[in-house]
Amino acid sequence: MNTCPIMTSELIDALSSSPLGQLRRVRVTENESEVVLTGQVSSYYLKQMAQETVRNAVGVRRLLNRIEVCTAEAA
Repeated sequence: MNTCPIMTSELIDALSSSPLGQLRRVRVTENESEVVLTGQVSSYYLKQMAQETVRNAVGVRRLLNRIEVCTAEAA
């Protein structure tokens, strides 16, 4: 198991290269113990996809998914 933390730029690259356009707008912040995803997407599926896109890259750090789901019905 690779426990080396990955740099934020690599986490951002993973999201920015996604074919799902909304994932390219997700923000990533990190420190030595956790990685935090923030932003807004239109479905819970996209929220989960953002999380799974970076999951293997965070190493042993905690992954916090603070992405908001803003559906058309909520507007």
